[in-house]
This record gives sequence, structure tokens and C-alpha cells, in this order.
Amino acid sequence: MSAISLPGLVHPHDLSSDRQFSMNLARGLEVLRAFSASAPLLGNREIADRTGLPKPTVSRLTYTLTLLGYLARDPQLQKYRLGPGVLSLGHPLLASMQVRQLAKPIMETLARTTGCTVNLGIRDRGNVVYVDSVRADSANQHLPDIGTSRPLLTSSIGRALILAYPAAERTAILNYLKVQDRAFFEQYRSIWEADAKRFEAHGYCHSKGDWKKDIHAVAVPVRRPNGEPPLALNCTIAAHRAPKDRLVKEVVPLLKEAVHQLVFAQGLH
Repeated sequence: MSAISLPGLVHPHDLSSDRQFSMNLARGLEVLRAFSASAPLLGNREIADRTGLPKPTVSRLTYTLTLLGYLARDPQLQKYRLGPGVLSLGHPLLASMQVRQLAKPIMETLARTTGCTVNLGIRDRGNVVYVDSVRADSANQHLPDIGTSRPLLTSSIGRALILAYPAAERTAILNYLKVQDRAFFEQYRSIWEADAKRFEAHGYCHSKGDWKKDIHAVAVPVRRPNGEPPLALNCTIAAHRAPKDRLVKEVVPLLKEAVHQLVFAQGLH
């Protein structure tokens, strides 16, 4: 059986010889992952194009997933959208994350004090996914919410998450990102390297419109108990509300203090 140290850093087809690995289940999950906020309604052909799976395979999977309640079919358009079953799968995870309950009052205080929107994120494959959000910056047109995602490399919170991992695992993540999209990785390599140096020297990551030009952000990783996946906390604000050095001089110290409080609240000292 293959030993996988970091979930999500392998392509299902790379495990085709692993007798313990269920390829059918993996393909079904890839179908569910084909949907996004920008593409909530997809036909079998579109799903096949997004997943690389044969269309007959996709047809069987969408039929099965619809019967199980994980997809809902639009009979007029003959397309599918995610069903309530997917939402039900996510709730037990969120409800069981005690760190979210510990973080909420800390995030609310930080948002109120800074005027920034504050987000708590965790890694999923090559993205950071928000597990909680306190939206204080009404000028932010890209309203974050629980479950929204950002690419690791193009966001300060994503880069903070990469830096939260030990060196070997950090290298595995970067190699995965490089293999997934070499051109994209090279485009943001210099930004990653600059932020890694900034973190080493000053303990935070900084995005000056890397993900969206009109959004600036700072982020710090959150230390977790042994065995728990890393988290990171960020403060985001509309670019026109972030005059030169305000995030660095005013917000970063408050963000670092909030992270310290959250680490302490987890019983870590």
C-alpha cells in the first residue's frame, strides 16, 4: 500500500497499481470537484473535459451521484449541479473543528479593531480553503465565505500555509504545484521566494494584489497540536483602504497577537 504523508498531493492515476485504492470512488469524487462557484451547472461533456474522464464513465457517475443525492439534475438543460448531500458531508467536519470555536471571538476582535476582513484557512490540494470568515471590509467585492478557496501561491494566506509545514512536506507541496501547472508556478515563483524571505525575517506574508489587484492582505500561520493540519489567519482589505505600509505597521502586529492568542487557546505555549 502506498504511503501518503500529505493528502491530496497525488493524482488518482498514479495509484492505479495500488490494490487498496478505489479508482471508482476517486473518479466519483473528481466529478464532484469539477463544480465550482463560477461553474455551478455542468453537463456530462463539460465534466469529462474538466476531469479528463471518458464521457461514458462520467455518465455512469453522474447518474449514480444523482440517485444518491450528491448531484441534482436540471431536466430542461440536461445538466447537473451539486446536491444537498455534498453540504451534509461538510458540516460534520466544520462542527468538529474546535479551533474554529476558539478562533471566532479572536477573529471578531481583530476584524473590529483593524477594519479588515479576517479569514481562517486550511490547505486542500493546491488551494487554501476558508473554514471561517469575519467580513468587516464592506469594500471587498470578493466576499469570502466558508468553503471559498484561493490558490496557495497567489495568496498571502496560501503562502503562509505552505510555510507552516516542515521543510520536507513544504517541498512536496511546491513540487506538486510545479507539476500541476509549470507556467503558473514560474509566474509566481519570485513572489513566493520574496514572501518566504519576508516570513523568515519578519514572521508574516504579504500580498499586494497578487490574487486580485484590488485586494491586499497579510497572513500568519497558526501553530497546531501535533498531528493536526496547519492553519493560517489573514487580514484582507480593499487596496484603496490600504495606504502605504498601513497593513505592515498597524495590522501585522495585531494579527500576530491574534495568532498568539489562538495558539495559547489551543493549549500550546
